[in-house]
Amino acid sequence: MSEKLTTREILENLEEQTLCEFACLSKNSEGRQLEAPKDDLRTEFQRDRDKIIHSNSFRRLKQKTQVFLIPSGDHYRTRLTHTLEVSQIARTISKALFLNEDLTEAIALGHDLGHTPFGHAGERMLNELCPDGFKHYTQGLRVVDVIENEGKGLNLTYEVRDGILKHTNQIADTKEGYIVRLADVIAYINHDIDDSIRAGVIKESDLPAEITEILGHSKSERITTLVSSIISNGAENLKISDNIKEAHEKLHRFMFESVYTNSLCKSEEIKAQDMICKLYEHFCKNPDKMPVLYQKLSEEYGIERAVCDYVSGMTDSYAISVFSKLFIPVGWDNY
Repeated sequence: MSEKLTTREILENLEEQTLCEFACLSKNSEGRQLEAPKDDLRTEFQRDRDKIIHSNSFRRLKQKTQVFLIPSGDHYRTRLTHTLEVSQIARTISKALFLNEDLTEAIALGHDLGHTPFGHAGERMLNELCPDGFKHYTQGLRVVDVIENEGKGLNLTYEVRDGILKHTNQIADTKEGYIVRLADVIAYINHDIDDSIRAGVIKESDLPAEITEILGHSKSERITTLVSSIISNGAENLKISDNIKEAHEKLHRFMFESVYTNSLCKSEEIKAQDMICKLYEHFCKNPDKMPVLYQKLSEEYGIERAVCDYVSGMTDSYAISVFSKLFIPVGWDNY
């Protein structure tokens, strides 16, 4: 009598039977940096997804800027809602192409874990301050390898780590990783339009007709057009069709001119960058004032690197709170 298969083994067999030839099968993963026993219930990529969702850095994304710094409205995107939208778009593409949806989801959920407070403004400032520079995608890999789990790291699979590192400007080693890169661009352009309209920075009618006639006249239509284009080209040749890609690039340029460099949107960025600069300089001079984890990291990686880890991991609200305690005088209460 044959031995009963575990749930994980059944799922691995289903992957082998149902996914396309270009999919990355969880049973074929190149493994983890540290050996770990297999789980009876979950595949390797499902485990990585769960590790990311339960991490501190993932939860902090809810209070990190996407485009609009510390918006007062409830419906503006944060780094967390952006991540969830990327995940949903990426999973839709992956599922339709019979690629590994679990791997796709894990990479998508982890792709922005290395982002700073105050969005790309914070990233640019830390890139100027840190001796080795700063990029959120390389920091994302450092978060999951070194910082998370009280300095033990999450010990993720090679494929998920590769997807996190290469989601911005490199070609991932898996089709699933490349899908996340495409989904990231689709998500942020379209939800940034949505938020910009909500903020009164632009109107839907401001979008050039030559773009909307091809991509669509609403966020839903534009995302559907882009996703459908990728799916129609197949798993072997992941890309957006040329005419749609051209319209999407024009949309990207329009957003840079109208929103990303708009003085109204960027009016507070200088203050945010100054705040990050002062926090960085303060903790470089006073590393003993950082949490114990970052003090330990400073002993192994140097003070500047550890301070960069600490400041980049802050949420917007926490950075403001720490800055206020350090640099904003408190009135004297004369009882």
